[in-house]
This record gives sequence, C-alpha cells and structure tokens, in this order.
Amino acid sequence: MSHAIIVAHGQPSDPDPAEAALAAFAAKVEALTDSVTVHSATLAKPGALEVKLDSFPENAVIYPLFMAKGWFVTSALPKRVGDHAAQILDPLGIDPDLPTLTALALRAKLLEEHWDASATDLVIAAHGSGRSRNPSVVANEFATQLAKKIAFQSIRVGFVEEPPSISEAARDASEQAICLPFFACAGGHALEDVPEELERAQFKGIVMPVVGELAPIQNQIAKKVTEAFESV
Repeated sequence: MSHAIIVAHGQPSDPDPAEAALAAFAAKVEALTDSVTVHSATLAKPGALEVKLDSFPENAVIYPLFMAKGWFVTSALPKRVGDHAAQILDPLGIDPDLPTLTALALRAKLLEEHWDASATDLVIAAHGSGRSRNPSVVANEFATQLAKKIAFQSIRVGFVEEPPSISEAARDASEQAICLPFFACAGGHALEDVPEELERAQFKGIVMPVVGELAPIQNQIAKKVTEAFESV
C-alpha cells in the first residue's frame, strides 16, 4: 500500500478545526487517485505528523500544502520528519504547472459569468511576509506567469503581511473583477483577512476559492503523489 501525507501549517491556537478541514481535503485528493492512500497532518497539531509516519512504511510521501518553499518546508518539516525516510515533495506554490492549472479555473469562472478577460480585473490576495521576501517573490512570479496565460485588463497583487495591502491592490477595481486568494488552505487569512481587506476597498467583484481548493489543483496534487511512487 502506498501512503501519502498532505501537510499544512494549521492553527496553533486551535489546531483541531484545521486538522479536520485538512483531513477532508485529503479525502478529496485520495478520491482522485487509484493507488495511493492520502492522509493529512498539520504542523500545529502536536505529534500528528509523527504518529502518521510511525504507522507507515519508509517509502511514504509527504506533500507540503504551502505556497512557498520557505522555513516551514525547508526547516520545520524536515525536523519533524526526523530519521524517517519519507520523501518530501516540492510545495504547491512552486509547482511550475500552477499558473496553467489556475488559468483553467479562471477561464471556467469567466465563462460562467459571461465575462471577457480583457475587461476583467484580477486581484491576487496573497500572504506575504514581514520577515522574508520569498513569499512575495513567489506570488509575484505566479502573477507574471498567469498574465502569459490570460490577458486580464489588470492583475494586481496585494498581501496580508506586507505592502501593498490587499485593499490597496483591490482599490478602484471595476465591478467586473475577480479576487483569487493565493493560499493553499481556507484558513483564517482567507476567511477573515481577505474579506475584511476587500470590504475596505469596497470591492464589488467575485471571490474565488483559495488556490488549493480549485479542482484542477486537487487533481494535480493527486497526480504528483501518484508519480512520486511510480518513479521509485
């Protein structure tokens, strides 16, 4: 049996709801695979990852549900894995296919709304960081690559934790606008910070699900964990 674990950050102050949400996410991904059992664990839940790893064979695969290859992926996660031989894949945010797959979901939304991309503003709401440039670099590069796939009227990138803010990015967007939350999971930032910033900007457009919840992305995660076992 092949076992994969989707790992996310979670919520340290109240880990159980995020743990349950990630388990539901993993179940969706597992339904898209034929040969891999997909589990989940948040780093915020004490011992959750270690318990899973201890019960699996050494060839387990870990998929980091993060939008950047930052400290959590390169330091915190390997430390928690310890001596277990599990293979850690690249995180969602740096998948080279991410712009193309996100473009599929955006085109479907444009078609559903009967909107032309050239008359539509896109606001990418990302996390950012006050300590590292890496998250904003990833988000801005994603926006650059996405612009090559769909010719929106404008693409604006705003951040929760650094300037420009999401409200600044969304300000003066037309009513024919889409906000894409550039987050792996629908946690506190996507559920609270992004709506507050959009309200501050008097944003009148449509808000998409977070990137990780888009159907093409979940299919991609299923593909990546399957390929990881096929390549061994």
